[in-house]
Amino acid sequence: MIEQRIKKLRVVIIGTGNVATILGKRFLAADHEIVQVCGRNPLHAEELADTLAASFTADVKQLTPDADLYVVAVTDTAVAGIAANLRLNNKLVVHTAGAVSKDVLSACSRNYGVLYPLQSLRSELNELPDIPFLVDGNTEDDLAFITEFANSVSHQVQQAGDEERLKMHVAAVMVSNFTNHLYALAKAYCLHEKLDFTMLLPLITAVADRLNEYEPAAVQTGPAIRNDDATIQKHLALLQQHPSLKALYALFTDSIRKMYKG
Repeated sequence: MIEQRIKKLRVVIIGTGNVATILGKRFLAADHEIVQVCGRNPLHAEELADTLAASFTADVKQLTPDADLYVVAVTDTAVAGIAANLRLNNKLVVHTAGAVSKDVLSACSRNYGVLYPLQSLRSELNELPDIPFLVDGNTEDDLAFITEFANSVSHQVQQAGDEERLKMHVAAVMVSNFTNHLYALAKAYCLHEKLDFTMLLPLITAVADRLNEYEPAAVQTGPAIRNDDATIQKHLALLQQHPSLKALYALFTDSIRKMYKG
């Protein structure tokens, strides 16, 4: 458990998806109390509420009024719709979106901010991952409170305004969503070519682990950085039957060569 420096908080979670589920469990692990879960689907809300030992509602107008913190943990596109129906009597409310301004919550309360988990969260995972947070607040007091709360559940917390958070969201998409898509494409290629994708798992792990000690640019390997044209042409020939993968191979090869040119 992260060393806690603030009192045990009473938290309401609005949302029932991956982020709501993992954050709810993380808050509980840090000895905070989840007093209520709100979700559009009553069955999903009840299921998550049971997991978090909380009450539940499917109506945002029926939120308990006596919580310390209200966390809107829904998709980026759903935040504005939820916010339009929230009236929290100046209670502190935060959303968890990477690409949405904190000011979308301005009509909900005088006290609002952002608690953005910089992590890929899946509710079916058995272990709770480490979750860095980027936080923001409408006032200095709100920011200080949100920061302290985040520090009670995470070892890595940084303050970031809307623009900085959006830029980090771009970087997160590249290192998480895009790389995972490459894994999916590589596995599909392996299946098509009757290759064992699991043989690549130690390589995936080793390359990621290097980043704990080295700059990514310092540990780049492969035929592109070596200017090994013979191997590159052999690879491209093999990918003739996989045009989408061939295009990506050529794109990444060109990008690597440009980065290390000269």
